[in-house]
Amino acid sequence: MTTPRVYQTEAIIIKRIKLGEADRILTLYTPELGKLKAVAKGTRRPQSKLGGHVELLTHSHLMLARGRNLDIITQAQTINNFMSIKDDLERTARGLYITELVDSSTGENIEDRRLFDLVLEALHQLSQDDDCELVLRYFELHLLDHLGYRPQLQQCTECNTPLKPETNFFSPSRGGALCHDCGFHEPLARPISLNALKVLRLWQNCDYTAARRVKISPELATELEQVLREYIKYLLERQLKSTAWLDELKRGVR
Repeated sequence: MTTPRVYQTEAIIIKRIKLGEADRILTLYTPELGKLKAVAKGTRRPQSKLGGHVELLTHSHLMLARGRNLDIITQAQTINNFMSIKDDLERTARGLYITELVDSSTGENIEDRRLFDLVLEALHQLSQDDDCELVLRYFELHLLDHLGYRPQLQQCTECNTPLKPETNFFSPSRGGALCHDCGFHEPLARPISLNALKVLRLWQNCDYTAARRVKISPELATELEQVLREYIKYLLERQLKSTAWLDELKRGVR
């Protein structure tokens, strides 16, 4: 069967880099084709008809023509520009963290409608919810689950005994929690409070509406962020660049 030279798809623009004097290479996440790269010609020119429809953190409908090396975007129409994210510096930083995390943890041309829906829902929540940190933690947990790295939080990953209601440990290299005895002998494990463990367990298994009913103290929010950041850093074998901007913004707020 002949592959059509021109095709259409929805896409979330998750990354862009300059190409030549006026073009850009965009990284797109699509429902049917997964992650792919495409050229958007002339979009760095002020009069570009495509430019506003292929900005970062935009959900658009695209028409593409197959190219020798990279496909070329020929038409674009915005579905949702998520302007409430782009008009707010802190929401923008969190949106770029979401897209960098997706870009860093996925391969190209692997169809994954569920992941597309997960990313799109995260951007919708980020554009509406005042608790932006909850949006990130919930997205991180469910992305990890979807990619096959769901952290084990019910029993010790070393001795397999159920975790007692006390301060236990979390080990990125073990893929989850350790009981107090096993964690004490694991040099890279960090303590995890009972409250943090309870919240992570709940968020793993509930929808976003239920997740946002949980009241989180600033101290607990920091602990949850550190646990998941360390786990993601271990899996990716590097720290995401966008985390530095997030940390800088938080220092500015404080």
